[in-house]
Amino acid sequence: MARRRQSPPLHPQIQTSEEGAGVTRRRSPRLNPQIQASEEGTGVTRRRSPRLHPHNHASEELSGMTRRIRRRRGTSPAAPESLPFNDDMLLEILLRLPPQPSSLPRASAVCKRWRGLVTDPRFLRSFRANHRKPPLLGIFESFNMMLDANGIARYRSYDHNYKRLHLNLAFRPILDPPDRVPCQRFDLRRHDIKIGKFRPNRLLGCRHGRALLMDHMRNEVIVCDPITGHGHRIKAPPELYNAYGAVLCAATDQGHVHGSCHSCPFKVVLMSLWGDEGADEDEEGNRPIVRVYSSETGVWGNAILTTTRCELCNCNPGILVGNVIYWSSKSVGSAISFFNLDGFTDDIIEFDLDKQSLALSKGPPDLDGSSRHQIIHAEDGAVGLAILSHGRFEMWQRKVSCHGGDTWLLQKTIEVHTILGLAPQIEGSMRVMEILGYDEDNGTIFVYVDTSVYIVQLMSMQFKKLYESNHAYSCHPFTSFYAPGSAIRGGDQAEMVHGT
Repeated sequence: MARRRQSPPLHPQIQTSEEGAGVTRRRSPRLNPQIQASEEGTGVTRRRSPRLHPHNHASEELSGMTRRIRRRRGTSPAAPESLPFNDDMLLEILLRLPPQPSSLPRASAVCKRWRGLVTDPRFLRSFRANHRKPPLLGIFESFNMMLDANGIARYRSYDHNYKRLHLNLAFRPILDPPDRVPCQRFDLRRHDIKIGKFRPNRLLGCRHGRALLMDHMRNEVIVCDPITGHGHRIKAPPELYNAYGAVLCAATDQGHVHGSCHSCPFKVVLMSLWGDEGADEDEEGNRPIVRVYSSETGVWGNAILTTTRCELCNCNPGILVGNVIYWSSKSVGSAISFFNLDGFTDDIIEFDLDKQSLALSKGPPDLDGSSRHQIIHAEDGAVGLAILSHGRFEMWQRKVSCHGGDTWLLQKTIEVHTILGLAPQIEGSMRVMEILGYDEDNGTIFVYVDTSVYIVQLMSMQFKKLYESNHAYSCHPFTSFYAPGSAIRGGDQAEMVHGT
């Protein structure tokens, strides 16, 4: 007598013999892979198909294979089945880590092997060469704080009622955690640099991981490395008391990448607009003078003067383009621009480091009427100029002919509110706009609009809002590579490793 088979899809968990049936009903192993039992009257043990269930091994043979695989998994990492992974392969991976401050400290915290690799001087040289440009860690803000007759701090330096000048410097980090460097880490007072009421040290500029300051009380220049804390005090020539300056790395190694030049020799360039104070008063303009200090020789070079005079009364910080340092007339805020109309000029001072020559050139036509402008890096290594005028950015580039003559060409004009995503300026109103500084390494400019500070990448015109401020302080961008161990000490490295 045959037994009826109940449909497995309808009764997957029922197995029974019905009266009058001669065949034991079996559920299909394809529909019931997790049930294996001997059923009455069949005499055959049901097994799941290995094709449908490759990870379940019911037979003795497959169980033995599993045991052998498990034994191999417990053997040494050097087994033939493991992927070969040597130091060369690991180095190639580590070299491609981003150059942000937390990258190498975090890698060094993995194990002793990784720490040995990322702290090796050869690796660090290759790491810098791979990225070429150091990251922007933050800015040093330089502001003048005036004290009135009652000793109350004010900021409007153009008011003649404010008698005493206090120069202040502060580091402001601009990266997000874990790459954010604590502001106290670069507090220059930790490096025995007095700032404030009784020691008006003036920041002249930052470059190649160093900062340059002028101590007017002692007539000294200070070369400071904020990362290592090392500093040098150099007596300034008496004729360069009120000077503008630039510090730069003097390393001549082939393939050297600036940005971590802590132990490299350096040069200091001081430029004064008053190189001939005893000259005939009937002569118009000033005659700039430059002298260069070398840390390798420990002495100042001979005075270098221009053959012509200029009309500059005050200058922006020097910008290095190629091997030439450029100074233009100082950008002044809108609040004081009307008191300094005589300081506007299209003169640009150029000092060629290779030729050791000082010269004057003329900027574009709009420069002599602009109170807000900045020497920048243009395309193809040429010198450029960004002019902020009537709510627009004008981007100029200087072209030099084969005969030595130069011409300024207007490359593009862009509305500032379009770049920053702001509403258009209301007709008849005045929007506060200032240029605060320029990052040579990354081609970014800092602008102040209304009460916000923005950083703008001049090539792509991408921007980022950094912070709110009630005052437009000039800023000096500070760029440098951050290496584990020697560069990050104590809590700073721990903060970056743990992302706090």
